[in-house]
Amino acid sequence: MRQTNDDKGRQLAEQRPGSLKIARIAGVPVYVNLSWILVALLIAYIFKPVIDSQVPGLGVWSFVAAFGFAVLLYASVLVHEISHVLVARRFGLPVRAITLQFLGGLSEIEREPQTPWREFLVAVVGPLTSLAISAAAAGVLVGVGGGPALVELCLIQLAWTNLLVGLFNLLPGLPLDGGRIIRAGIWAVTRRPHLATKVAGWAGRAVAILVLALPWFLASGTDGTPSLLYIVWSLVLAMFLWAGSTQALMSARIRGKLPGISARALARRAVPVPPELPLAEAIRRAQEARAGSLVVVDREGRPTGVVSEAAVIATPTHRRPWISVGDVARRVEPGLVLATDLSGEDLIRAMGALPATEYLLVDPDGQVYGVLSTADVDGALARA
Repeated sequence: MRQTNDDKGRQLAEQRPGSLKIARIAGVPVYVNLSWILVALLIAYIFKPVIDSQVPGLGVWSFVAAFGFAVLLYASVLVHEISHVLVARRFGLPVRAITLQFLGGLSEIEREPQTPWREFLVAVVGPLTSLAISAAAAGVLVGVGGGPALVELCLIQLAWTNLLVGLFNLLPGLPLDGGRIIRAGIWAVTRRPHLATKVAGWAGRAVAILVLALPWFLASGTDGTPSLLYIVWSLVLAMFLWAGSTQALMSARIRGKLPGISARALARRAVPVPPELPLAEAIRRAQEARAGSLVVVDREGRPTGVVSEAAVIATPTHRRPWISVGDVARRVEPGLVLATDLSGEDLIRAMGALPATEYLLVDPDGQVYGVLSTADVDGALARA
């Protein structure tokens, strides 16, 4: 079966070391990171004594039941993430994948929502889903009153854990859903999404500090010292929140620079050359024309490839007369052809669809305008 470039890109995106693909929901692949096993075992280890005390006599099956509860808990986390995905897809936002990992789930939504209202809806549906699962578990618990003790215990724990997950995700700081809700509100009021991201990012750092201090605060009321498990767990959560908020702040700074990045302004003048032309002669022609790039064209003058600057630099000078430009060119694929009027986030997104070192720029009428180098875009961002 013939494999298209889109198929290749999709397969590369789905190759995730350390993760196992378990399903595809609404066209979105679902992965489980191997770190999940460690957390599931930890949850089972913590929950097993509770089962032993409430449902004695199970023996080794108490650990099996505890591990089953961990799986059930992560299944509810998956439903939380699916709710994000369904709303995002409803607004036309592409979703790369859902990943269950060490600290829960992650929905990889490739673009930001276009409006504050959509940002709010995509964010709030997750915590509401967790709270709904908590309420449903409590409702089932009432319905099965007097049923098997193990079932009742699992329903109680499922209700409480989803309540905590829902409330925790509503904390007002990025990268939590509550941070995105705050971002949506500030964005709606100020009309400045980058400012909203900065405020929500700093709020996320404040939440991280509070989470780190929480075990000591709770222990102060009992004149004791928090257990090592709670200290380690709060430290892990705080590190996760701090890293996520820091990433959000960095993203806000970069996005603030993007409006000044234009494909047309950064384009290099290109010299058309036939594929059989020796590389040394092609370089001479480019230098004579004071051009910064080479485009391989066919006999009708249509572009078929873009010469890689890195490949040219890597080719020793004494070999360049014996190597044709076609040997150091990348074939022009649909993702390597960009419009000259692209700028800002649209330009970065278009480049990210098919990562490369050079892109062919064409005018609206289809005429070749020049070549855009990824290095030039990176340099423009650094200067900004």
